[in-house]
Amino acid sequence: MMHLLFVLPLVLEVQSISKSHNFTYDCTCHLELKIANCTSSNFTHLPAALPPFTEQLDLSLNHLSAIRPQAFHSTRRLRVLLLNDNMIAMLANGVFSLLEGLLRLDLSRNRISFLSEGFSRGLGSLRDLSLAENRLSSLDSSCFVHFDALQRLNLSHNAIETIKMRAFGSMSTLRQLQLNSNNLTVLKNGIFSMLRNLEVLNLHLNQIHYLDVGVLSPLTSLALLDLTNNNLSTIQFKTFLSLNTYSTHIMLQGNPWDCDCDLQRVFRKLCNVKRLFLDDYDNLTCVNLDESHRNYTMKEEFCVAEMVTVLVITMTVVITVVAAIVMAEKKRKKKNKGKHWTEVGELSCASQA
Repeated sequence: MMHLLFVLPLVLEVQSISKSHNFTYDCTCHLELKIANCTSSNFTHLPAALPPFTEQLDLSLNHLSAIRPQAFHSTRRLRVLLLNDNMIAMLANGVFSLLEGLLRLDLSRNRISFLSEGFSRGLGSLRDLSLAENRLSSLDSSCFVHFDALQRLNLSHNAIETIKMRAFGSMSTLRQLQLNSNNLTVLKNGIFSMLRNLEVLNLHLNQIHYLDVGVLSPLTSLALLDLTNNNLSTIQFKTFLSLNTYSTHIMLQGNPWDCDCDLQRVFRKLCNVKRLFLDDYDNLTCVNLDESHRNYTMKEEFCVAEMVTVLVITMTVVITVVAAIVMAEKKRKKKNKGKHWTEVGELSCASQA
């Protein structure tokens, strides 16, 4: 009975706040589980009267467009905050600074195009962050500076073109980085310099056409590198050889490979590096060959013509040398043909003297 008397005022409080804002649905608060479920409730602002001990707050599938400063002053114990599938375009500077115990933050499928310098302030305990399916175009060096414990970062399905040199500079604990479905074109040295614990790097479906030779060398724990469906036409052997890991699986299918003998040699050498595994090597196709060979894969012997050319040149040189020796021998014999054997002998003895 006492338990019901304690619960009833909290439920009535949430309902009264909802009605005052003409909300169609109310939040459902599971007090024992410390969960507040406000999903699909047509909220345009954060509800103002949630239980202060709430640890998981689900505000997904609402109509939130902005998060004001100090919005979470009454729910500082939050550990999980779901804000996905809203219309959030702006996050106030330091908006999450009071949530020092937050472990998971989902901001996916919103309209965020910019992260302020104070975006990560107070989020030193955060482990999982999703910003997937927003409108980010660049990652600055100051927006992630307080993510000291982050392990999973999802930035997929944005419009990211540039990554500043130290954008991931404070993420030494990061294990998974999803950058797939963006607009990256070049990976420059230094952008992954602090990601020594990164295990999964997903770069699928970008427009990457060039990797600096040393860009992957800091990734000493990398287990999976996905570069499928980019614009790579060639690579350098040292680019992947610089991956000083125990075992790394590399996926490269769906790139427009400009197949020539040099590239084929690079791939063959990579296949012989025991710690590197080119999982889709058999499916790498060439786009620069004629129609009859367009479906050739990287392992095909499309360097036969070059091999034949080298063989012909070698044989030509050998034949020329042999012919020269034969001609020289014939001239020598012809020169000595009209002389008596004693003259030849005298000349021979004179030369020995």
